Amino acid sequence: MTGPAESAAPRRRGRRVNYGEGREALLAAAVRVVARGGLRHLTYRAVAEEAGVTHGLVAHHFGSRDALIEEALAHALQVSVSTSAVEPGTGKVVDFAAGLSAMVEADPDTQAFQYELLLESRRRPELLPQVRRLYDVYFGATERELERMLPGGVRPALARVIFAALDGLVLHQLTLGGRESTEAALDELRSLLRLLEADLEADLEADGEG
Repeated sequence: MTGPAESAAPRRRGRRVNYGEGREALLAAAVRVVARGGLRHLTYRAVAEEAGVTHGLVAHHFGSRDALIEEALAHALQVSVSTSAVEPGTGKVVDFAAGLSAMVEADPDTQAFQYELLLESRRRPELLPQVRRLYDVYFGATERELERMLPGGVRPALARVIFAALDGLVLHQLTLGGRESTEAALDELRSLLRLLEADLEADLEADGEG
């Protein structure tokens, strides 16, 4: 089903955007629509216009507006996690979140879409399960990478604190601009992680000698 905004939304004629064909192109178009106009503007017609396809094709692929939202969120998550370098897998502090600022600069719509859904979930509790799944993936990726970097295991609360810092930096760059500020803040965060790494290693050595 589509919302009432769909019937009221003006349709601009003669505009065809060639972003590609198929389901992935429609999901990317949905992300752009929400990023630029908010969730209230997400309709089959708006997505079709953005993707340069027919309204019926969007309905055929997703069947309901809720399904479109859920799949678009999953699409945004896949794109974001694969490009954010939150979990490079190297266990080296220098590599942690190395691609964060470039990700925001290259694809701000994907990040804006996720924040739009996060805020909308306060007004629409039915969106909370999808948003929680989104952040659980981020928390999990952060925790796994911290476990590779830091000896002795990592508490989930620490992973949340670190990810909250990254999330805040993304939001600030997205709204206030300034890739250089993001990079400087990431350098400081990595310095703190190195200090924590050294402290934990010293504690383990002391425990081994005791």
